[in-house]
Amino acid sequence: GGTTEAEMATREKEGMPTGLQVVHPLTGEKVDVWVGNYVLMSYGDGAVMGVPAHDERDFAFARKYGLAIKQVVQDYEEGIFENDGQHGTPWQAGQGEFTTEKWKLWYASKEGRCINSGMLDGCTFKEAVAKVAEALAAKTHNGVSLGEKKTTWRLRDWGVSRQRYWGTPIPIIHCGKCGAVPVPEADLPVVLPEDLIPDGSGNPLNKCEAFLNVGCPTCGQPARRETDTMDTFVDSSWYVMRYCDPTNPHAMVAQGTQYWMPPASTPAGGAGMDQYIGGIEHAILHLLYARFWTKVMRDMGLVQMNEPFTKLMTQGMVLNEAFQRTTEATGREYFWAHDLDITRDDHQRVTQAVAKRDGAAVQYEGWTTMSKSKNNGVDPQAVIDRYGADTARLFVMFASPPEQTMEWNDAGVEGANRFLKRVWQFGVRHEQAFKAAGAATSPLNEQAQALRFEMHTVLKQVSFDYERMQYNTVVSGAMKLLNALEGFKGDAPAVLREGFGILLRALYPACPHLTWVLWGQLGYAQTQGDLLDAAWPSVDEAALKQDVVELVLQVNGKMRGALKVSSSADKATIEAAALASPEFEKFAEGKPPKKVVVVPGRLVNVVV
Repeated sequence: GGTTEAEMATREKEGMPTGLQVVHPLTGEKVDVWVGNYVLMSYGDGAVMGVPAHDERDFAFARKYGLAIKQVVQDYEEGIFENDGQHGTPWQAGQGEFTTEKWKLWYASKEGRCINSGMLDGCTFKEAVAKVAEALAAKTHNGVSLGEKKTTWRLRDWGVSRQRYWGTPIPIIHCGKCGAVPVPEADLPVVLPEDLIPDGSGNPLNKCEAFLNVGCPTCGQPARRETDTMDTFVDSSWYVMRYCDPTNPHAMVAQGTQYWMPPASTPAGGAGMDQYIGGIEHAILHLLYARFWTKVMRDMGLVQMNEPFTKLMTQGMVLNEAFQRTTEATGREYFWAHDLDITRDDHQRVTQAVAKRDGAAVQYEGWTTMSKSKNNGVDPQAVIDRYGADTARLFVMFASPPEQTMEWNDAGVEGANRFLKRVWQFGVRHEQAFKAAGAATSPLNEQAQALRFEMHTVLKQVSFDYERMQYNTVVSGAMKLLNALEGFKGDAPAVLREGFGILLRALYPACPHLTWVLWGQLGYAQTQGDLLDAAWPSVDEAALKQDVVELVLQVNGKMRGALKVSSSADKATIEAAALASPEFEKFAEGKPPKKVVVVPGRLVNVVV
């Protein structure tokens, strides 16, 4: 097997006892020493303290070899482990070992407090780390401190060169007399020939004599160009700076960059781009290289900022089903779903897949990242051709939070299309009423007030979600708003027009084509300008103030209904309304109330 960190993380955990023991420096407890195949010699000191109850790899190792698993952090939310499968009993020291079969992400939570940890009991994670560091620093052996806090950097060596035709040429000339000689600045850039054809036999530059043969810039003797090209990270780590002023032919970074990416010394300065969005593989590699490259350029005086990006969002991957067959000739052959006859059960799970070309079975691999090599990608053009670009965009936004993986689902695409058809039909149905509607008259009746409350509640949430890039809940908010508009049975065209205008602006970033057409067709553009330039709607705080609020009504902690009361009602009024409700009379079964608990704005619970 491989020895990279990623390969070691996924490999079966194996190890053996050494028969040795070490003494815990703070407790004096003897700890067994094991050799494991997932501890990296190149990281830190090459030895780690196993904490199987709170580290997934240590947990798997301990389960395999029957080692003790002791809980030492209690999570705020859960508070307990599933001890012997009996979830509900808080962990107490001396109860025995932690024996749950399944790992859960919250076991590794850093939001809890220490337990079973002696002097650290009750400490938060951060407090415990600081205390351990202080305690180790205070203890000495032969006059030397036992420990200190240390930062371990994990930026790996960066391989710049690639043996390939495409990419930025490395500007070096190899001379038998002078060695490696840089290409003179006057001869830059080195331009690749554009008529070579990669044929699978290696880098075609090695066979191109017109490119290869050149005189040495130092001695003039015949020499050869370097044929390796730079990794694409070299360009992609700084091209955002070039975007700011791409017209200067004499400088990598021109003066326009200072306007868009102001120096750190200015109030607006410090970082180049406001938002970085990339997959997890970018966060691991490209983000590190871009930071390194930015600091190099800063030290060279090319830019004045310290960091390339202000905020990072790691987007999730798009998954789709994959099907493959193992063969002696090719090893593993992947099939497109449209080349198979697929049988599914009532829950749409694959039960059988057969290749149309030969009728032989094909193995279902499950949901995996879309990849050209696995023949499970979805061409957006096919979705656009059938449903339109707005539907494709809306589905991707709604399918999952941006940072989570999403499973491609054709039924979900159809659902997004049905929603947009409803938006269109609602707008067309009310076109004349919207064009004729003036400003809303005051006071509004109770139905119209309730609709405006719903409209501006959704608007407040959607505005917040756009700011935090939580686009899936933006779409669900738009769906909620359309439901409210469709369900309104009153006569208030001005309120409906206001609400639909909010809906169009909320959907515009996701569905620019349909919303732009409706905005103009329904008359909004005449009063508020083109949708591209229209101001984002403001939340009307007055609309969010309700005269009547609805509280959850509970009897003995169980929800039994709802209770409508005045928004200004005091505790005594709410208690009286709860005790007079038909729900209380029904579920109290004649028993007198012991106490009434009121949570303002949320619920009232009658205990009998």
